[in-house]
Amino acid sequence: MKQKIYQIDAFANKLFEGNPAMVCPLDEWISDDLMQQIAEENNLSETAFFVKTDEKYQLRWFTPKSEVEMCGHATLASAYVLFECLGYDSETIIFETKSGDLTVQKEGEKFVMDFPMQTIVPSLVEREIEEAFGVKPVALFASMDYIVIFEHEHDVLNAQPDLTLLKKLDLRGVCITAKSQKYDFVTRFFAPKYGIDEDPVTGSAFTQLVGYWSQVQGKRSFHAKQLSNRGGEVWCEIVGDRVKLSGKCVKYLEGEIEV
Repeated sequence: MKQKIYQIDAFANKLFEGNPAMVCPLDEWISDDLMQQIAEENNLSETAFFVKTDEKYQLRWFTPKSEVEMCGHATLASAYVLFECLGYDSETIIFETKSGDLTVQKEGEKFVMDFPMQTIVPSLVEREIEEAFGVKPVALFASMDYIVIFEHEHDVLNAQPDLTLLKKLDLRGVCITAKSQKYDFVTRFFAPKYGIDEDPVTGSAFTQLVGYWSQVQGKRSFHAKQLSNRGGEVWCEIVGDRVKLSGKCVKYLEGEIEV
Protein backbone atom coordinates (compact mmCIF):
# COMPACT_ATOMS: atom_id res chain seq x y z
CA MET A 1 0.00 0.00 0.00
CA LYS A 2 1.31 3.43 -0.95
CA GLN A 3 0.58 6.17 1.55
CA LYS A 4 0.97 9.93 1.04
CA ILE A 5 2.97 11.58 3.80
CA TYR A 6 4.07 15.11 4.67
CA GLN A 7 6.68 16.40 7.10
CA ILE A 8 5.82 19.84 8.43
CA ASP A 9 7.83 22.08 10.74
CA ALA A 10 5.18 23.47 13.10
CA PHE A 11 5.55 26.65 15.16
CA ALA A 12 8.36 27.55 12.78
CA ASN A 13 9.14 30.86 11.10
CA LYS A 14 11.53 29.15 8.68
CA LEU A 15 12.75 25.69 7.75
CA PHE A 16 14.60 23.70 10.43
CA GLU A 17 12.83 25.53 13.27
CA GLY A 18 9.86 24.48 15.37
CA ASN A 19 8.67 20.94 15.86
CA PRO A 20 8.61 18.55 12.88
CA ALA A 21 5.54 16.35 12.57
CA MET A 22 4.62 13.71 10.03
CA VAL A 23 1.08 13.91 8.67
CA CYS A 24 -0.68 10.97 6.97
CA PRO A 25 -4.05 11.74 5.32
CA LEU A 26 -6.03 8.49 5.13
CA ASP A 27 -9.08 7.54 3.05
CA GLU A 28 -10.07 5.13 5.82
CA TRP A 29 -8.56 4.00 9.09
CA ILE A 30 -5.76 1.47 9.06
CA SER A 31 -4.95 -0.71 12.06
CA ASP A 32 -3.62 0.80 15.29
CA ASP A 33 -0.60 -1.49 15.06
CA LEU A 34 0.27 -0.20 11.60
CA MET A 35 -0.12 3.44 12.64
CA GLN A 36 2.16 2.79 15.60
CA GLN A 37 4.74 1.09 13.36
CA ILE A 38 4.68 4.05 10.95
CA ALA A 39 5.15 6.47 13.84
CA GLU A 40 8.05 4.42 15.17
CA GLU A 41 9.64 4.31 11.71
CA ASN A 42 9.23 8.08 11.28
CA ASN A 43 10.93 8.56 14.68
CA LEU A 44 9.57 12.08 15.19
CA SER A 45 7.87 13.20 18.37
CA GLU A 46 4.46 12.86 16.68
CA THR A 47 2.90 11.36 13.57
CA ALA A 48 -0.68 12.47 12.87
CA PHE A 49 -3.31 10.48 10.97
CA PHE A 50 -6.66 11.87 9.87
CA VAL A 51 -9.75 10.62 8.04
CA LYS A 52 -12.53 12.82 6.66
CA THR A 53 -16.03 12.31 8.04
CA ASP A 54 -19.13 14.28 6.96
CA GLU A 55 -18.12 17.79 8.03
CA LYS A 56 -15.12 17.01 10.20
CA TYR A 57 -11.82 15.13 10.26
CA GLN A 58 -11.08 12.42 12.79
CA LEU A 59 -7.52 13.01 14.02
CA ARG A 60 -5.16 10.78 16.03
CA TRP A 61 -1.58 11.28 17.17
CA PHE A 62 1.18 8.73 17.79
CA THR A 63 4.63 9.13 19.34
CA PRO A 64 7.26 6.49 18.51
CA LYS A 65 6.06 4.62 21.61
CA SER A 66 2.29 5.11 21.94
CA GLU A 67 -0.84 7.05 21.04
CA VAL A 68 -1.48 10.29 22.96
CA GLU A 69 -4.68 12.15 23.81
CA MET A 70 -3.57 15.67 22.85
CA CYS A 71 -0.93 17.16 20.59
CA GLY A 72 -0.70 20.77 19.47
CA HIS A 73 2.07 20.86 16.90
CA ALA A 74 0.85 17.83 14.93
CA THR A 75 -2.65 19.38 14.88
CA LEU A 76 -1.15 22.58 13.50
CA ALA A 77 0.78 20.53 10.92
CA SER A 78 -2.36 18.62 9.93
CA ALA A 79 -4.25 21.88 9.38
CA TYR A 80 -1.36 23.18 7.26
CA VAL A 81 -1.54 20.06 5.06
CA LEU A 82 -5.28 20.48 4.57
CA PHE A 83 -5.17 24.22 3.86
CA GLU A 84 -1.94 24.42 1.86
CA CYS A 85 -1.50 20.98 0.24
CA LEU A 86 -4.95 19.43 -0.14
CA GLY A 87 -6.99 22.49 -1.11
CA TYR A 88 -9.29 22.75 1.90
CA ASP A 89 -11.31 25.90 1.19
CA SER A 90 -13.64 26.37 4.17
CA GLU A 91 -12.89 28.88 6.92
CA THR A 92 -12.57 26.41 9.79
CA ILE A 93 -11.31 22.84 10.12
CA ILE A 94 -12.95 20.76 12.86
CA PHE A 95 -10.88 17.84 14.13
CA GLU A 96 -12.57 15.10 16.16
CA THR A 97 -10.05 13.88 18.73
CA LYS A 98 -9.78 12.10 22.07
CA SER A 99 -9.68 15.59 23.61
CA GLY A 100 -12.97 16.61 21.98
CA ASP A 101 -13.50 18.76 18.91
CA LEU A 102 -10.52 21.01 18.08
CA THR A 103 -10.87 23.79 15.51
CA VAL A 104 -8.20 25.45 13.39
CA GLN A 105 -8.48 28.61 11.29
CA LYS A 106 -5.98 30.30 9.00
CA GLU A 107 -5.25 33.95 9.79
CA GLY A 108 -2.62 35.39 7.46
CA GLU A 109 0.57 33.36 7.86
CA LYS A 110 -0.57 31.86 11.16
CA PHE A 111 -2.79 28.90 11.94
CA VAL A 112 -4.97 29.39 15.02
CA MET A 113 -6.02 26.37 17.09
CA ASP A 114 -8.81 26.36 19.68
CA PHE A 115 -7.98 23.98 22.56
CA PRO A 116 -9.49 23.39 26.02
CA MET A 117 -7.52 25.08 28.80
CA GLN A 118 -6.15 22.59 31.33
CA THR A 119 -6.52 23.13 35.08
CA ILE A 120 -3.31 22.91 37.09
CA VAL A 121 -3.07 22.02 40.79
CA PRO A 122 -0.15 22.11 43.25
CA SER A 123 2.03 18.99 43.15
CA LEU A 124 4.00 17.14 45.82
CA VAL A 125 6.90 15.72 43.77
CA GLU A 126 9.23 18.65 44.46
CA ARG A 127 12.02 16.41 45.79
CA GLU A 128 12.03 14.30 42.64
CA ILE A 129 11.99 17.37 40.38
CA GLU A 130 14.80 19.09 42.29
CA GLU A 131 16.86 15.92 42.15
CA ALA A 132 16.31 15.56 38.38
CA PHE A 133 17.15 19.19 37.51
CA GLY A 134 19.53 20.15 40.30
CA VAL A 135 17.56 23.38 40.78
CA LYS A 136 14.88 24.07 43.39
CA PRO A 137 11.66 25.20 41.66
CA VAL A 138 9.77 28.30 42.73
CA ALA A 139 6.51 26.38 42.36
CA LEU A 140 5.34 23.03 41.05
CA PHE A 141 1.99 22.05 39.54
CA ALA A 142 0.40 19.02 37.93
CA SER A 143 -2.10 18.62 35.14
CA MET A 144 -1.58 16.54 32.01
CA ASP A 145 2.13 17.14 32.73
CA TYR A 146 4.20 18.46 35.61
CA ILE A 147 4.59 22.24 35.32
CA VAL A 148 7.83 23.39 36.97
CA ILE A 149 8.32 27.11 37.64
CA PHE A 150 11.93 28.30 37.81
CA GLU A 151 13.05 31.71 39.01
CA HIS A 152 15.37 32.61 36.14
CA GLU A 153 15.25 32.23 32.38
CA HIS A 154 18.77 30.78 32.38
CA ASP A 155 17.55 27.94 34.63
CA VAL A 156 15.30 26.89 31.73
CA LEU A 157 17.86 27.53 29.01
CA ASN A 158 20.68 25.62 30.73
CA ALA A 159 18.65 22.73 32.18
CA GLN A 160 20.19 19.28 31.70
CA PRO A 161 17.78 16.99 33.54
CA ASP A 162 18.38 13.40 34.53
CA LEU A 163 16.05 11.75 32.03
CA THR A 164 16.16 8.44 33.87
CA LEU A 165 14.58 10.14 36.89
CA LEU A 166 12.00 11.96 34.76
CA LYS A 167 11.01 8.68 33.14
CA LYS A 168 9.92 7.38 36.55
CA LEU A 169 7.32 10.13 37.04
CA ASP A 170 3.70 9.18 36.45
CA LEU A 171 2.44 11.97 34.17
CA ARG A 172 3.01 12.43 30.43
CA GLY A 173 5.99 14.77 30.72
CA VAL A 174 7.68 17.65 32.53
CA CYS A 175 7.40 21.25 31.35
CA ILE A 176 9.77 23.83 32.84
CA THR A 177 9.12 27.55 32.51
CA ALA A 178 10.27 30.98 33.66
CA LYS A 179 9.60 34.65 32.99
CA SER A 180 11.57 36.10 30.06
CA GLN A 181 12.98 39.51 29.18
CA LYS A 182 12.17 39.21 25.46
CA TYR A 183 9.00 37.07 25.66
CA ASP A 184 6.20 36.81 28.19
CA PHE A 185 7.66 33.47 29.25
CA VAL A 186 9.93 30.70 28.03
CA THR A 187 9.63 26.95 28.36
CA ARG A 188 11.11 23.52 27.59
CA PHE A 189 9.45 20.11 27.61
CA PHE A 190 10.69 16.59 28.37
CA ALA A 191 8.76 13.32 27.89
CA PRO A 192 11.29 10.44 27.97
CA LYS A 193 8.69 7.83 28.95
CA TYR A 194 7.06 8.42 25.55
CA GLY A 195 10.35 8.18 23.67
CA ILE A 196 10.77 11.99 23.51
CA ASP A 197 13.79 13.08 25.53
CA GLU A 198 13.09 16.73 24.67
CA ASP A 199 10.24 17.95 22.49
CA PRO A 200 11.17 20.92 20.25
CA VAL A 201 7.82 22.77 20.65
CA THR A 202 4.89 21.38 22.64
CA GLY A 203 1.62 23.10 21.73
CA SER A 204 -0.49 21.16 24.22
CA ALA A 205 1.75 22.23 27.12
CA PHE A 206 0.69 25.84 26.59
CA THR A 207 -2.90 24.89 27.47
CA GLN A 208 -1.53 24.34 30.98
CA LEU A 209 1.04 27.13 31.11
CA VAL A 210 -1.31 30.02 30.30
CA GLY A 211 -3.36 29.48 33.46
CA TYR A 212 -0.31 30.04 35.67
CA TRP A 213 1.12 32.96 33.72
CA SER A 214 -2.26 34.66 33.50
CA GLN A 215 -2.49 34.70 37.30
CA VAL A 216 1.10 35.90 37.71
CA GLN A 217 1.17 38.54 34.96
CA GLY A 218 -2.48 39.60 34.94
CA LYS A 219 -2.72 39.04 31.19
CA ARG A 220 -4.75 36.86 28.84
CA SER A 221 -2.57 37.07 25.73
CA PHE A 222 1.05 35.89 25.51
CA HIS A 223 3.96 35.59 23.11
CA ALA A 224 6.15 32.72 24.29
CA LYS A 225 9.25 30.86 23.16
CA GLN A 226 10.19 27.21 23.63
CA LEU A 227 13.95 27.11 24.13
CA SER A 228 14.81 23.79 22.52
CA ASN A 229 17.73 23.55 20.10
CA ARG A 230 15.34 24.14 17.19
CA GLY A 231 13.26 26.70 19.05
CA GLY A 232 9.74 27.82 18.27
CA GLU A 233 7.36 30.71 18.92
CA VAL A 234 3.79 30.32 20.15
CA TRP A 235 1.12 32.99 20.50
CA CYS A 236 -1.52 32.22 23.16
CA GLU A 237 -4.84 33.82 24.08
CA ILE A 238 -7.25 32.73 26.82
CA VAL A 239 -10.88 32.93 25.71
CA GLY A 240 -13.25 31.72 28.42
CA ASP A 241 -12.22 28.18 29.29
CA ARG A 242 -10.41 27.73 25.97
CA VAL A 243 -6.96 28.67 24.68
CA LYS A 244 -6.21 29.90 21.19
CA LEU A 245 -2.72 28.77 20.14
CA SER A 246 -1.22 30.31 17.03
CA GLY A 247 1.90 29.57 15.02
CA LYS A 248 3.39 29.34 11.57
CA CYS A 249 4.34 26.22 9.58
CA VAL A 250 6.85 25.32 6.87
CA LYS A 251 6.68 22.25 4.63
CA TYR A 252 9.89 20.19 4.58
CA LEU A 253 8.86 17.01 2.77
CA GLU A 254 6.07 15.59 0.61
CA GLY A 255 6.23 12.01 -0.56
CA GLU A 256 4.96 8.45 -0.36
CA ILE A 257 5.73 5.53 1.88
CA GLU A 258 5.05 1.85 1.13
CA VAL A 259 3.54 -0.21 3.92
